[in-house]
Amino acid sequence: MIKVAIIGCGTIASNKHIKAYMANPEAEIKYFCDINRARAEKAVADFKCGIAVEDYSIVLDDPDVEAVSICTPNHLHAPISIACMRAGKHVLCEKPAARTYAEALEMRKVQRETGKTLNIGVVNRFNTGVNLIRNMVQNGDLGELYHVYASFRSHRSIPGLGGAFTTKAIAGGGALIDWGVHFLDIVMYCSGDPKPLTVSGQTFSKLGKEIGNYAYINMWAGPPNPAGTYDVDDCVTALIRTEGPVITINGAWAQNIGVEEMYIDFLGDKAGIRLQYGKDFKIYGARDGALLETTPVFNSRDMFQNEIDSFLRGIRTGEKSPAHIDTVILSSQVIQAIYDSSEQHAEVILNR
Repeated sequence: MIKVAIIGCGTIASNKHIKAYMANPEAEIKYFCDINRARAEKAVADFKCGIAVEDYSIVLDDPDVEAVSICTPNHLHAPISIACMRAGKHVLCEKPAARTYAEALEMRKVQRETGKTLNIGVVNRFNTGVNLIRNMVQNGDLGELYHVYASFRSHRSIPGLGGAFTTKAIAGGGALIDWGVHFLDIVMYCSGDPKPLTVSGQTFSKLGKEIGNYAYINMWAGPPNPAGTYDVDDCVTALIRTEGPVITINGAWAQNIGVEEMYIDFLGDKAGIRLQYGKDFKIYGARDGALLETTPVFNSRDMFQNEIDSFLRGIRTGEKSPAHIDTVILSSQVIQAIYDSSEQHAEVILNR
């Protein structure tokens, strides 16, 4: 049995990570760790296993613990991941890898020094539909993939306005680093993780500036804190040139358009695909002078279960996961470049 510790016992841990570990016959959860001890104790009571602790140094000092899931706020991803790897633990760290590209680079550096697994929670790489699209792109079914467009736009959906999600020192950013990381990572993964060359982007912090006057229907991670901080982006647009396709993104936690648009378009010269985020996809093409539209039907397995199973399997076999830091760090690089481009009001050149 691989003994596991969960550090951070909030929503993503309780709803996804813990259940997936418990469904894997090779895993045993030994610790639930959270600075809010009540949350750790609730996990022990709910899942009827493990020990509740507040200080993750207890996890570091226990040689029985081989693997750790880090489900904390973003500002703790790098320091806790690094401490765990240096203590001999394999790490699955929730997305994003870190608040900044520099922090992600330090995480990768320590991974290489220690040889321990460091996977990032870009869970869509374990989604059945996403992998079908990736295979189609790699097999040439779309022809030349020349442009990918990602839209993650919602109507006034800023999470926990005035709290951790909207405080740059904690989260590192807003809509781009929270939602955009998933969309950008799907694009990179399906495109074969092409090297980014140049990035031009602009972020906006508009609709949440006056916290007390922000109108909304509901708020996840809420309620709003009128005395809190709002210094992150609620809207972003960017163009990324890569060694593969050109990528454009348009995203918004909050916009004054009452229509949610959550999709990715893969545009090839033989066919195109529209993926509805978290749902199915359609293929558009032409043959013998006729236009074709196809909706594939397939069985899906829970992507979080796939993610956890892959993490545990890699610990035993040395198999490198699609979510390994060596690959996923490209998304951190691009996100940082978008923020830098926005601040500089200029294109950022990464590789040429």
